[in-house]
Amino acid sequence: MIHTEKLTKTFQVKKETVEAVKGVDIDVAPGELVAFLGPNGAGKSTTLRMLTTLLRPTSGSATVAGVDVAADPAGVRARIGYIGQGNGGGHSFRVIDELVMQGRFYGMNTSDATARAQELLHSLDLADLAKRTVIKLSGGQRRRMDVALGLMHSPRLLFLDEPSTGMDPQNRANLWDHIMRLRQEHGTTIVLTTHYMDEADSMSERVIVIDHGRIIADDTAARLKANLAGDLLAVEVAAESAPGVRGLLGRAAAGGEVQENRLDGVVTFRLRLPEGARIAPSLLKDMNDAGAPAQSIELKPPTLDDVFLELTGRNLREGANQ
Repeated sequence: MIHTEKLTKTFQVKKETVEAVKGVDIDVAPGELVAFLGPNGAGKSTTLRMLTTLLRPTSGSATVAGVDVAADPAGVRARIGYIGQGNGGGHSFRVIDELVMQGRFYGMNTSDATARAQELLHSLDLADLAKRTVIKLSGGQRRRMDVALGLMHSPRLLFLDEPSTGMDPQNRANLWDHIMRLRQEHGTTIVLTTHYMDEADSMSERVIVIDHGRIIADDTAARLKANLAGDLLAVEVAAESAPGVRGLLGRAAAGGEVQENRLDGVVTFRLRLPEGARIAPSLLKDMNDAGAPAQSIELKPPTLDDVFLELTGRNLREGANQ
């Protein structure tokens, strides 16, 4: 459904060349749901804009839904849905009219466009707002209307750039329910960017991490978490026992950092363990045998935020706020 080779985009900023995307190779199969992660400025939105023909690549090639993005941008647009970060509705138009007009742009007759618009209005909790002008909608309501615009023609390939930003938890859940039903019923391919790590983790089959214009990871969320982050172990020992366990914990961390915090006669060690649930029992036994029994332990499985921190040195939220 998507194939790129050495896709590149540069910009001229104050007579300097800025490489926003640096020769990325991407393959997305029909029916996949792929999440792009990366902080603002990493190149993910620029990549999506090239794939959706909103930006022309500087070099390299890309085909989307079987169509070359540079040679036939109109052909690409006819086959995809795109929900960008900005609002797409005209402020002075009614919500229902915007949706019907969108359907007409894609070749639907008025009757079919109206029926599809009504279906989306109900599924995205916008039915009571159908005759309201766009300018009178709240931020979350406008976001849901943008999603409806992108779904009007039931595209084979759907690009979602921060789709649930500004939505409350209930509307986020309703949005994802509709998207997943669309995918299940029609085999829709979905490419997503998000700063909500739970969305990427629970919804996507693959996660692609992009930073400084390059793809630095591409795998399932489960494998990325297992291979790059590891489980987080926090173990408390009496302060007088701490010297006896530092070496044990350091070896268990396999060269990773062991953090240490002392408070009121208790030392808390924190470290990452590959396969922590398997390793922790024998480690605790070794500590006990060394005369430094644990007073308490906590073992947390890794998150995608942990993966991002490991790969880039900062978490996704920090990158988003820069």
